[in-house]
Amino acid sequence: MMREPEFPLSPDAVGGEGWGEGAASGVPEALHQHAAHPPHPTLSPKQTWGRGIVLFWILLLFPLFSFAQPAPQPGADLDVSLVTFGPGTQVWERFGHNAILVNNRASGTQRLYNYGMFDFAQKNFFLNFARGRMLYRIDVDDPADEFPIYRDEGRWIVEQNLNLTPAQRAKLRDFLDWNARPENAQYRYDYFTANCSTRVRDALDAALGGAIRAQLIAPSRGFTYRMDALRLMRPDPAMMVLIDAGLGPFADTRLSYWAESFVPMEFMRYAREVKVRDETGNLVPLVARETVIDPGTLPEPPDYPPNWIWQALAIGVLAGLGLFALYRKRSQRWARWTFAACASLIALVCGISGLVLIGLWTLTDHVAAWHNENILLLDPLCLLLVPAWIASARASWQPSRFVKATSFVIAFLAAFEFFLKIYPSFAQDNRFWIALLLPIQVALAAGVNWRAIKPDPVFRPTSAANKS
Repeated sequence: MMREPEFPLSPDAVGGEGWGEGAASGVPEALHQHAAHPPHPTLSPKQTWGRGIVLFWILLLFPLFSFAQPAPQPGADLDVSLVTFGPGTQVWERFGHNAILVNNRASGTQRLYNYGMFDFAQKNFFLNFARGRMLYRIDVDDPADEFPIYRDEGRWIVEQNLNLTPAQRAKLRDFLDWNARPENAQYRYDYFTANCSTRVRDALDAALGGAIRAQLIAPSRGFTYRMDALRLMRPDPAMMVLIDAGLGPFADTRLSYWAESFVPMEFMRYAREVKVRDETGNLVPLVARETVIDPGTLPEPPDYPPNWIWQALAIGVLAGLGLFALYRKRSQRWARWTFAACASLIALVCGISGLVLIGLWTLTDHVAAWHNENILLLDPLCLLLVPAWIASARASWQPSRFVKATSFVIAFLAAFEFFLKIYPSFAQDNRFWIALLLPIQVALAAGVNWRAIKPDPVFRPTSAANKS
């Protein structure tokens, strides 16, 4: 720091135009020793304007050059995850659920794109359900609102953060936003080929340029739609049996990993095996990180469907033998009444079920129910025998030729279905129903076509009018 001069300056001390260019009278010698460096010579007006203009442009453009950065790439501030929810307790929750989570780090918002929305209050919902023309829609939710619902139901939640490039993330986000518009939100639902999981799968695959499909379309573990449906519905045995009866040969197609991704839990598992290209062109796993958000409390579904064929065969054989024995004991009232009740109930159930199967095939868009071979076992012809079986409670009743012929045709068609299993083109897996129903139909036909039963000696029929 410059110290104070040791002398006082005279009030008469003045400087020249060029400070220090010459000595002024009355200025002490010490002043020359402590004087500062002289300033630049005075600029001309022209030079002053020129330098001012240059300084103006420097000040104007300096922020652009000093602070300008490349514009962020679209999608660079996005994170994309596949969120999978475990099975629930309701029928429509048994198959699990999934959704796409898009996290915008720039805005701090999260959007959960959910393709599994339906509404019981929708116009003609149950009619459309019966006809196979259900309309589902995509909805956009906040995970902070949705996740607690699944936690309260005891369902597990797993988030898989996906290795998508910024361009792929932006493409996916734009598609989902477009799809979520009211005019685009609805889609035709199919429980196997167009459900919440297949929509999520297809959206991710489109963003990745088909990389998921290319890797999952060939491998298979040998499962079918029927096998997955039955194992997931195992906690509801009655519903499981009804579904099994209603599914035709389409449900027995061997599934690739791609097709089996209709089950959200399977798609979650197969996604771990997919490889994609990153921004540098290197192969990396599609799933960058997997996080268990909530482990859930509900038990996991079984890995395989139940195999009840031998149990069904035992029930069928015992039921058939019992019906045949009851028919042969018709001389006793308890046997007649028991046979009439059982045969009538079996005919009603089989006949009505057969009509339902025909209706599903011919009148609906339930593709998985078409060409159902169980029609040969749950035969609508059984309804023609209901009056005869009811009348068999009378001691005087004897089977007419119509009853004998109809029961024989029903048994023949059931046996024909058994022999069709020899041919690979008849691939429907209905062994359970063959084992259960074939012995019963054969027993009924054998009973009425056996030699004539001697009538009860207490009551002798007087005319053929007693036959039905």
